[in-house]
Amino acid sequence: MAEIVSIKSDASSQEPVTIALDGKVATITLANPPANSLSLEVIGKLHKALLDARDDKSVNVIVIASSSKKIFSAGHDLKEIRRHREQDEDGGMRYLEELFSACSEMMKLIPRLPKTVIAKVDGIATAAGCQLVAACDMAFCTEDAHFGTPGVNIGGFCATPMVALSRNVAPKHAMEMLLTGEMIDAQAALRFGLVNKVIPRDYLDQVTGKYAHLIASKSPVAIARGKRAFYQQIEMRLSEAYDHANQVMLDGFTTADSDEGISAFIEKRDPEWTGK
Repeated sequence: MAEIVSIKSDASSQEPVTIALDGKVATITLANPPANSLSLEVIGKLHKALLDARDDKSVNVIVIASSSKKIFSAGHDLKEIRRHREQDEDGGMRYLEELFSACSEMMKLIPRLPKTVIAKVDGIATAAGCQLVAACDMAFCTEDAHFGTPGVNIGGFCATPMVALSRNVAPKHAMEMLLTGEMIDAQAALRFGLVNKVIPRDYLDQVTGKYAHLIASKSPVAIARGKRAFYQQIEMRLSEAYDHANQVMLDGFTTADSDEGISAFIEKRDPEWTGK
């Protein structure tokens, strides 16, 4: 089992991705100034941090945050991309394939994790940074947060961010962001369905922590099964989704945690989860 070491995420840290524990909540912090870019190195470290949090039995909830109050993540490192395009013999093709594949694998991991993942966003989240927010199960942001998929502004298209974005917001809202490349503010992100709540900066840690610890207090086996079922059924036809959900309900009500939860409710006491 991986061991997560509690460490401080501050400006003096040399690690671009750090993990800190607070009870059953693990906070993964992006600390790659100035833009918290998702370089190939950062993607690899973020992927490993997510796996470490998954494998740590003491962790029930994962929060992804940023050390910066201005930029959550500006997406891929364009300077790194340009360097490979100019210097590599193949024009950077091999590097780009590795970069986009690694990023997609990391993004696909998030909904597959048996633990809730919450994005805590302060500042700008663009391109793959916006994709990271959309990939999380929940997201809270400050009033100053802005989101965008500006690939079209530099002659490309945010195709991989589109995958996560289109599974969070209405198609026309997604297309508006993708086709114009314009930033949307926090209230628009809330209206579009990209974030759960818009919170004053002074209370972002408090509110995010409240929800993280609340979810962490639930049965871990119930959360794991429920999250997995949510992402499975959303890809199914209606009748198949109900059939699948019925089986999940059946399985859920025959666990030790379910028996404990029902007994605790009837006996008017707090449940003691075993994760079984």
